[in-house]
Order: sequence, then structure tokens, then C-alpha cells
Amino acid sequence: MEDSVPEPASVLIDGPWQHRDVSANGTRLHVAEQGRGPLVLLLHGYPQFWWSWRHQLVALADAGYRVVAPDLRGYGASDKPPRGYDAFTLADDVAGLIRALGERDAAVVGHDWGGLLGWTLAARHPAAVRRLAVLAMAHPLRLRHEIAADPRGQGAASRHLFGYQLPWRPERMLVADDAAHVATLLRTWGGPGYPDAEAERRYRSAMRIPGVAHSALEYHRWVFRSLFRPDGVRFTAALRHSSRIDTLQIHGALDRAQLPTTAQGSGRYVSGTYTWRLYDDVGHFPHEEAPAAVNAELLRWLDA
Repeated sequence: MEDSVPEPASVLIDGPWQHRDVSANGTRLHVAEQGRGPLVLLLHGYPQFWWSWRHQLVALADAGYRVVAPDLRGYGASDKPPRGYDAFTLADDVAGLIRALGERDAAVVGHDWGGLLGWTLAARHPAAVRRLAVLAMAHPLRLRHEIAADPRGQGAASRHLFGYQLPWRPERMLVADDAAHVATLLRTWGGPGYPDAEAERRYRSAMRIPGVAHSALEYHRWVFRSLFRPDGVRFTAALRHSSRIDTLQIHGALDRAQLPTTAQGSGRYVSGTYTWRLYDDVGHFPHEEAPAAVNAELLRWLDA
């Protein structure tokens, strides 16, 4: 690993896609874009950035879709403002991005935190979501329930969430030793053989971009602290209504961050068509661990 501090431009990785900046909801978001056709928006999770969707960018674009993978607020080459890491603002970022791309709606695919934003977007801006696919993320209300109801299961799996509530110390831990903690998370949460050397190097480097570690942790701090504040009550009320949007949920049987038993209960919050797919021998990163299977599943879902 390199000792120098990476620049935001280090995530502008070459490929068949194009890089550009888009202003949405008062924030500048970097996006990687490929293909033409109906819009598919790919929302990454923690501790990653847009590049986690490299396999899907190519496969979905080749199948006739316009595919856009942004760096979420606070990540990669996007803006890193001091505030705005609550689910409401982040979902508004995504809705604004869809409009800024010149589209009325999009098929939204979210992984991990990107999946939580997908659930939130479907509740807050349903007209902007044509279809929803969620990878490795339970419905937020289901996740909250299981953390409390199963402290030795999902509660233990979510223990990082509680550790991240401390001020500043988690930031230092994330970037220490060339972001070695990122590698630990990837290996702990992923399935056998994940990550490869390139993925580990890129995710460790991206976490060391100034401002990213703090921004990434602010997501976790809001979701916990809001439980005791009025904005958390509003969030619960918004997510309680059943979603009429057709939803595909993909999960790895070996996911140790979001237990499959937790995620599978998310279907109760969907009144539209709901499809559940569980992949054996796959952990928390199915779109990278089993890209061919995930691409095929996404294309079936998109073409339905």
C-alpha cells in the first residue's frame, strides 16, 4: 500500500464507462456512466465506492440499458459536506440525480447502504423508482427489529454500528495502517476468496481519501442516533407504509453483516411483486462475488 494520501481523482478508474460530475440536491456527485436505454441506477455500499459495480456497468449496458453508478455523498470523487448523511437527504440526493440525468424515473439497484437508500427512496419518492433491487440489506425496519430481538444474532453482526458512535476514534481506526480495517471488514463479511488483491487495494485506498472515513461513519451515526430523535420517528413512519414497487432482493447465504434470516423478513414491507434470491457460498458482496449470476438475475428482473 502507498503511504501518500490518495486524491479524489484516484477513483476515476479507466474502463468502457465515462466519468462526469452531476449536481443534485445541492451536491456535486461523481458518476460513472455507460450505455444507452432505460436508466438503471447502481448505489454502492460501505466500505466501497462506485467501482464495486464494474461488472454490472458493462453487462447491463451491453444489454441495452443506460447504467449510472454514482459515488454517494461523502465517498470517492463526490462532495463531502459536513452534513446531510441522514437517510432523507441521501434519498433526496438520489431522486435529484435521476432528474439531473434527464429522467423521470429509474430502476434502482442498491447494495448495503445503497440498499437502505433504495428502500428509503421507494418510500419517499415512489414515482422516481420504476423497479427496486436490493442486495445484502434488509428493510430498515426489519433490521432494527432483529437487532433488538436477536442480540446474539443480528445484534452481534451489527456490533460495528455501536462502535462507530464514538467521536473521532473510529475515523482514525478506519484509515490507520493504510486502512487495514477496511480489508478486515471485506474479508469478515465476504465469502470465500473475497476480496481479491485489486479490490482490497482499491477500497483501502478510497477510504483514505480525505473526508471519506468521517462521511462514511456519519451514515452509521445517523441511523443509530435518530432512534432517539424526532427525525427517527419520521423515518419509521415513512418506511412503515408497504411499498407497491416491484422488488427483487438478492442475498448471500454466508453474509455475516446482514444475516439471511434478517433480510428474508423484508418481504412483509412490499405489497408489489416481491422476489427473494439466496445464493449459496456467497457473502455480503454478491455483485462482486458472483457477478455472472447477479447480472443474469438483474437482467431477468429488468426485462420482466
